[in-house]
Amino acid sequence: MWSTSNPLSPCTPNSDFLRSHARRLLRHARAAHAHVALPVLRRLVAAKLNAGQSLSALHASRETLQLKTLLRLLAVELGYADWAECKAVIDSREAACLDRYRLDAGAFGDFEKNWFANATQARDWQRQHGGYVVQYGEQAVAILRPA
Repeated sequence: MWSTSNPLSPCTPNSDFLRSHARRLLRHARAAHAHVALPVLRRLVAAKLNAGQSLSALHASRETLQLKTLLRLLAVELGYADWAECKAVIDSREAACLDRYRLDAGAFGDFEKNWFANATQARDWQRQHGGYVVQYGEQAVAILRPA
């Protein structure tokens, strides 16, 4: 059976990882190709951090986005009101709270990934097969170490 513990041992503080991830998101948001920029811009709209702009207006003005906006996006997605509140406590939380973002960044790139519609289905599968479950929005993924 596959291990159910986190197969990674993050070596950077959570706040440093989030800053790095926010810079990556900013590059994506400013990208010339819509298929790269739109997923990030949609997250800004969903988090209501678009200053009332429509998605198309946000796309047109994407070059003006700032790093602080993406830091706030990550903070809001993690359940904080803003980056300052998040930054004050995020390093005291387990590294696993950022696994979704590590997955986005490709940290589990060499691992087998089994996607499920929700965490309940992933945990049911995990009981039989093992693996490390990462919640990803409404979905979940069971990650298995490569053989």
